[in-house]
Amino acid sequence: MSTYDVVVIGAGPAGENAADYAIQRGLTAAIVELELVGGECSYWGCMPSKALLRPTEVLAAAKRVPAAAAAVTGEVDVAKVLKNRDAFTSNWDDKGQVDWLEGAGVELFRGRGRLAGDKVVEVVAEDGTVTRLEATKGVVIGVGTRAAHPPIEGLADIQTWDNRDITEAKEIPDRLVVLGGGVIGVEMAQAFQRLGASEVPIIEAMDGLLPREEPFVGQELATALEAEGISVEVGAMATKVAREGTDGPVTVTLDGGDVITGDELLVAVGRRAPTDDLGLETVGVEPGRGGFIDVDDHLRVPGHDWLYVVGDANGRALLTHQGKYQARLVGDALAGVDVDPAWADTEAMPRVVYTDPQIAAVGLTEEQARERGIDVLTVSYNVGHSAGGALLGKGTDGTAQLVIDRDARTIVGATFVGPGVGEQLHAATIAVAGEVTIDRLWHAVPPFPTVSEVWLRLLEEVRKVDLAG
Repeated sequence: MSTYDVVVIGAGPAGENAADYAIQRGLTAAIVELELVGGECSYWGCMPSKALLRPTEVLAAAKRVPAAAAAVTGEVDVAKVLKNRDAFTSNWDDKGQVDWLEGAGVELFRGRGRLAGDKVVEVVAEDGTVTRLEATKGVVIGVGTRAAHPPIEGLADIQTWDNRDITEAKEIPDRLVVLGGGVIGVEMAQAFQRLGASEVPIIEAMDGLLPREEPFVGQELATALEAEGISVEVGAMATKVAREGTDGPVTVTLDGGDVITGDELLVAVGRRAPTDDLGLETVGVEPGRGGFIDVDDHLRVPGHDWLYVVGDANGRALLTHQGKYQARLVGDALAGVDVDPAWADTEAMPRVVYTDPQIAAVGLTEEQARERGIDVLTVSYNVGHSAGGALLGKGTDGTAQLVIDRDARTIVGATFVGPGVGEQLHAATIAVAGEVTIDRLWHAVPPFPTVSEVWLRLLEEVRKVDLAG
């Protein structure tokens, strides 16, 4: 049995960072990975999806500017888009990531990692060889999530796409049906429609797209997508799916009786943690709904002070940057450093949806703030009405909104809709995480003429309320 201070199961971004931070603190660390080092984000999520979106986003941005629109006479080169996507995934080769691990001093074990008792991890390699690893200080689980498949009649019997299939796609189907109006669904619907799919209907069971965000987000995004020819069906439940043969047309029957037909079906209705074969039962841990493992604010599994879960698998915040945030805390904690409990992943979580228009938000929605009993003031302004927004060209309208705690006079949530607004978000994140007061923010003067001038306009909306009150 090989012994290390820290053993990590899962070499995605969260797992890598937990091991690296432990190493930086003078500990020894081993990491176990069954698939590609770098995880879902590097090969089937963040990077390839954005590589598919970016070329047409640039083209659309040029077309918005009247003087530049006439120069845009062609379309994107789809073959080159796919080739560039492949480059961003290193052609699904993890050598570069492995080299990074080795350079950091983390020892890699290839195979399926499972708990085999307290602080013991068993690794089963592809050839069946079993290696046992012992952790003197702790074990970190960072296995991420996989696509969830709802119990729809016929779904399990046919070939469908999930996030991995669509980000690896070698060609653009003529008709792509998208089941789910969350982040993956809306991003890939727009990407594939702009890359040449003639029909891309989105089917969402909730009452709007991106239902966890502010209601205006889904409404404004749906309007933009429909203007491009993407049909949006909200409040629509799929009750049955079928496919002709193994690769023929696929049909989706809705609860209202409508039938939608496509060449491929993307299932993007949520995520689940692959924790059913982690050996959790050997240490008396039972995952919750969706396979997620409950942790406390120090990312520890209750009752097991040596067992941590970072990233998507704990269900707190299914975002790469938040998994890295958690991992940094855990890596330091394992080395005995007194670290603050995690809170940014619940109170100041930034998230960006890379559609056009982009959606960027941090912290609480208005509804979430009210549910917490906060006396809320909400102000909004049109991004396109700022000087910088107007310079971006036509069709740059979108809502910017602040959710403010009246008593503390601090921002608890912010949402932006518009071209490139993801770059506006870190200012809002700092304001939320730093609990900067509205009065102090008057001294953070945005440069003119930039889109960030929308901050001044939002503060002026607050001032109107102050003067009226």
